[in-house]
Amino acid sequence: MAPLDRTQTPKVTRTIFGHLPDGTAIEMVRLCGDGGFEVRIITYGAVIQSIFAPDRAGRLADVVLGRDDLAGYAAIRRFLGATVGRYANRIANGTFELDGDRYQLPANDGANALHGGLAGFDRKAWSVTDIGESPVPFVTLSYVSPDGEEGYPGRLATQLSYSISGGIGLSVAFSAVTDKPTIVNLTNHSFFNLSGVEGSGDILDHHLTIAADTYLPVSAAGIPLEAPSKVDATPFDFRSPHPVGARLRDANEQIQIRKGYDHNFCLRGSVTNAPRLAARLEDPSSGRVLELLTDQPGVQFYSGNFLDGTVTGKYGRVHRQYDALCLEPQRYPDTPNRPAFPSARLDPGQAYHHTSLYRFSASRRHGRIQGKSRGTYDIIRSLLVGHDRVRRRAEQQRRQKQTATTRRLGLTLWE
Repeated sequence: MAPLDRTQTPKVTRTIFGHLPDGTAIEMVRLCGDGGFEVRIITYGAVIQSIFAPDRAGRLADVVLGRDDLAGYAAIRRFLGATVGRYANRIANGTFELDGDRYQLPANDGANALHGGLAGFDRKAWSVTDIGESPVPFVTLSYVSPDGEEGYPGRLATQLSYSISGGIGLSVAFSAVTDKPTIVNLTNHSFFNLSGVEGSGDILDHHLTIAADTYLPVSAAGIPLEAPSKVDATPFDFRSPHPVGARLRDANEQIQIRKGYDHNFCLRGSVTNAPRLAARLEDPSSGRVLELLTDQPGVQFYSGNFLDGTVTGKYGRVHRQYDALCLEPQRYPDTPNRPAFPSARLDPGQAYHHTSLYRFSASRRHGRIQGKSRGTYDIIRSLLVGHDRVRRRAEQQRRQKQTATTRRLGLTLWE
């Protein structure tokens, strides 16, 4: 699945990716930017199937998890690159009240409703309504959710535009209108690994920054417990860059109950009129950098805790724990039941809007891991993923250093 040769192809191409059992054709649209940057989108679930981005040397790699064919996406639901709706994240007990009427949604995550229910927007065939190269390569997809689908009130007409931004970036713009009061929370659920998903690396040494002073502690089921809590002096403080894996072994209840990060970070400024910088992710080895800008009030950071080796993705790679991470811009989880959270309500005559930008670049040199030497961090990383080879190398380095120090002091080292 090498990226296209841009000297011989247009900036936008459209092909058949497969067919659903009822005969519905699912298309793939390729949007091409500068320097080989390319995004591949399929109309099933409005999925981002691939993103090819350059490293510091200009080498391209696919940086999102996905499946090679339509059968893979349809067989096992993992939200890989999917558009999630009507309501992204969780609603407690699958129920909410609107104008005195109580609505019951299908429970598909224990007792709770998750990511739109049993057959959310990620399981729908979207239609291409517009496509072109001017002023930038773009495609617009649409899906109409009928009144009552998955228990949600109102007919919701949704449009989603993917477009190349700044040559090596992707703009994702949602809009929706309804004919009855309803709730809406749409997002993209891409799993990123900036070292490239073709290889065997994980995301534990990716450096992450999130522009949030507070986050939402959750129950074991992922439902917010209370008002936002300050990130100060916790493993959730990403206001300066930290390796994703550096604090996964901390004795923190929130880390333990979700087996890592799976929490909403409350962004500064809440809902904004225009996208602002929400998160920055960097892979020190390749130099690839992803900056997420959004107008949404929150971003769900999920560190791939429940990738369990049951799915084989592109390039024959099995998806395992911490192989990739998600940064999902959104309303807060369980907002319909939390009046103090930024509202997810949409009324007739109003329009829902959500715009996020995924801006790629590359750093010029290898970065250092904040607060820890590379050797120490490798030990932490080996504990998390069982890399015995890394552990043995770190131990050998420690012994060599100890031996050299002992000899310099004129002592005898007994082992």
